[in-house]
Amino acid sequence: MYKTVQNSNIQPIAAAFDIKAYSKDSTGSVIEMTDYINGDNDILFFAPSYKTMLRIGSLQNDKSYIVDVRAYPINTEIRTVKTYAKTPAPSPMPGMMPSGPAGNATFELNSSIVLLPKVPMKPRFYDDRVAYFTTEYTDYDADPQGVKDISMVTRWRLEPKDEDLEKFKRGELVEPKKPIIYYIDPATPAKWVPYLMQGVNDWQKAFEKAGFKNAILGKLAPTRQEDSTWSLEDARFSAIVYKPSDIPNAMGPHVHDPRSGEIMESHINWYHNVMRLLRNWYLIQAAPSDPKARKAQFDDELMGQLIRFVSSHEVGHTLGLPHNMGSSAAVPVEKLRDKAWVEANGHTPSIMDYARFNYVAQPEDKISEVGLFPRIGDYDIWSIEWGYKPIYGQTEEQEKQTLNQWVTSRFSDGRLRFLHIDGIDPRAQMECLGDNNMKAGEYVIKNLKWIVPQLQGWLNEKGENYQNLNDVYNELVSQYQRYVGHVVTNIGGIFTDYKTTDQEGPVYTVVPRAQQKDAMAFLQKQLFTTPTWLLDKSILDRISSPVNDRLSQLQDQVLGSLLSTGRLQRLSNSANRDAANAYRLDEDRKSTRLNSSHIPLSRMPSSA
Repeated sequence: MYKTVQNSNIQPIAAAFDIKAYSKDSTGSVIEMTDYINGDNDILFFAPSYKTMLRIGSLQNDKSYIVDVRAYPINTEIRTVKTYAKTPAPSPMPGMMPSGPAGNATFELNSSIVLLPKVPMKPRFYDDRVAYFTTEYTDYDADPQGVKDISMVTRWRLEPKDEDLEKFKRGELVEPKKPIIYYIDPATPAKWVPYLMQGVNDWQKAFEKAGFKNAILGKLAPTRQEDSTWSLEDARFSAIVYKPSDIPNAMGPHVHDPRSGEIMESHINWYHNVMRLLRNWYLIQAAPSDPKARKAQFDDELMGQLIRFVSSHEVGHTLGLPHNMGSSAAVPVEKLRDKAWVEANGHTPSIMDYARFNYVAQPEDKISEVGLFPRIGDYDIWSIEWGYKPIYGQTEEQEKQTLNQWVTSRFSDGRLRFLHIDGIDPRAQMECLGDNNMKAGEYVIKNLKWIVPQLQGWLNEKGENYQNLNDVYNELVSQYQRYVGHVVTNIGGIFTDYKTTDQEGPVYTVVPRAQQKDAMAFLQKQLFTTPTWLLDKSILDRISSPVNDRLSQLQDQVLGSLLSTGRLQRLSNSANRDAANAYRLDEDRKSTRLNSSHIPLSRMPSSA
């Protein structure tokens, strides 16, 4: 089959170079790449899709140049400056001239050529129920009557030292041959370094479940005096890189071997302005419980702990873990207010969830930061065990069966469940907390009502304008909008639980009728009865012109979403499949008509 596939396919030629010289033993050759690097191509520079997105056209050769080329033991780094003609933005209306300026766009680009391992790592194959990032190939042998697309998870190569193999097999904790080390960029402000390192080290307990101690470490980058050869550009070293940027974000990409999924290197980027995003989130979600969050500038210790959380989350991505947006749905909402329980177990089983902070907790619950912050949880520990624990003495097929048994034996535990976000499963949503969106929504709106009248006092910085108040208030309204969206997803919602054929029960289940009715009642009470508590005149007079009306716009959006073709189709199809238990299109016709007077008539869409 291998020969047949080779004979029937040919790899694309990306570029061809004349050989200019050979090494003395003819095992090495020299090619001239200067023109290739000086020019434009989609191997080292922008792919066509990025050019379209960035609206860039032809290369301006007279404004482009090579900065430098540096070689390291397993990688070569090529840094260039490229200037492209900027294409005008498309016209907003057919027949009109394009809008926006043309001109030029200049970029500094870095391209890496990385040597793959001589011997590929043993792969581990993807399972929807314990998701990882993947690399794929098409197998012509796996299905004797067709072809099969195979996905391998991306993960670091962790193996016991040869002398510790028998200890590992006996269940003793051992150190790996090569631990996962993240160095902290020397340019990082010193006061944040300990928190970034702790965010890395927090993952050690997860790897202990996989059989390894000291498997992952955060370290200071060596100084020039300590090691003159060390460089952030050396692909043998992974790092958390500080970016002095106004982008309010952080990201954790990695480089992996496409033959096996082995992660070879990672540079986590944390942008300086992510601190502003963290301030806004924590103030809005945790201020009712944490007095330290009730001001414009957080103390360094609080901000440091927030940075630690971001560090842990991004490290999780570079270990191969995607977002598990459904993790928090395993937690009963009332447990989020139980001080002893939530401080012992956390408000979500996964730091890879977008659960952020415990916004359900009420001021009277007296819950500390331990019960407000995300942490490495049950799901994270389980997923690392599944992905990283070596299995010895089994064939590829036997290992697949063993991994399947691991998953099926734990499937009934919702805290160990991975849920894919698809926009129709109300358990798997961004920023979602608890097992009931409506109950959680009631608590969070109660907290938001408590926060709004106090915002001006918290953000009253002498001599400053109202930008902070504007930012936080707008973020608060966005949070409210997000919580309303969580509830909307219940209507016409479908639970999806990926299973294999050896597991009982359905994969797809319609959200219960009573739960959908509760969602509609919530929307009538908290949205379509206009939430005047958000219209704080004292705040709006300082930050917003009366021309703006975000609440009416939100009511429009939600009404349009409820009446969208996709949602109505799901409701109709669900009634056809299970008429006795379905939430019907005409279910709340009478009550909806009675309450429709709460919706501003001037904003009613024609589809209503």
